[in-house]
Amino acid sequence: MTKILLIEDMPDTVELVRRALTSNGYDFIYAPDAVTGLNTALAEHPDLILLDLGLPDYDGQTLAGWLRDEASLAATPIIAFTAWPLETGKQMVESYGCNGYIAKPIGKITEFVAQVKSYLKTP
Repeated sequence: MTKILLIEDMPDTVELVRRALTSNGYDFIYAPDAVTGLNTALAEHPDLILLDLGLPDYDGQTLAGWLRDEASLAATPIIAFTAWPLETGKQMVESYGCNGYIAKPIGKITEFVAQVKSYLKTP
């Protein structure tokens, strides 16, 4: 089963993403902050990481850098998952070393799941 790690501090968003992903057959893992996210990613080796850029302990740029420095996670897609404006989000993707961007809030669940699927290495 494809494993997706969400690093997000907003409980409502976590629940919405959990429901969207699990109902579409994905294994859902969650971390509420950057330190827990890094440790969870190292322990679980997810197939994709959805990374909120505004976390309570460290910012998304710092965490993306830590994740990219780990050899076992170097090829794992990291998707910026943020409410920042589209242009700002795109700039952050490039400068933070992320593989893509998904905007919050989630509109249609089907579109969100399609976006997630598009970033996975295998369907």
